[in-house]
Amino acid sequence: MAIRKIRTIGDEILAHNTKPVKKITPRTSILIGDMLDTMYEASGVGLAAPQIGVLKQIVVIDVTEEGNSPIILINPKIIELSGEQTGHEACLSVPGKSGIVTRANYAKVKAYNEHMEEIIIEGEGLLARALQHEIDHLSGILYVSKVEGDLVDTNAADAEEE
Repeated sequence: MAIRKIRTIGDEILAHNTKPVKKITPRTSILIGDMLDTMYEASGVGLAAPQIGVLKQIVVIDVTEEGNSPIILINPKIIELSGEQTGHEACLSVPGKSGIVTRANYAKVKAYNEHMEEIIIEGEGLLARALQHEIDHLSGILYVSKVEGDLVDTNAADAEEE
């Protein structure tokens, strides 16, 4: 597999809608592997295909500390949201920045796995946030449009904590 270049804010592709995946091809399987490798290399918890320049409805997420339990979602649709959480959010496509975002605390998503089998994923807390954040990417939405207040320079915040 390969590490792909992560597109950053200002790149036009991040504002586009994506297309559904109709079938799994060898290229699709390679893309999913590359997305996982890229996400892990960048120490992210999620990555959507547009973030590496591919306008397909594919998302990978891994919120475990071990980084060995990836969730692969093809053509994901949020079917239920409830509760509320407010917290810091960041994005691999907006390097060095974070902001406060309010999202649902529970999310239920219908999608297909890498074998095009229908699955239902439910998550709370960080997983719910990651599901909503990554699925937003598939509609050309970046978290910065949902930030309450100003974006914060994460490098400055890290320096303040030391």
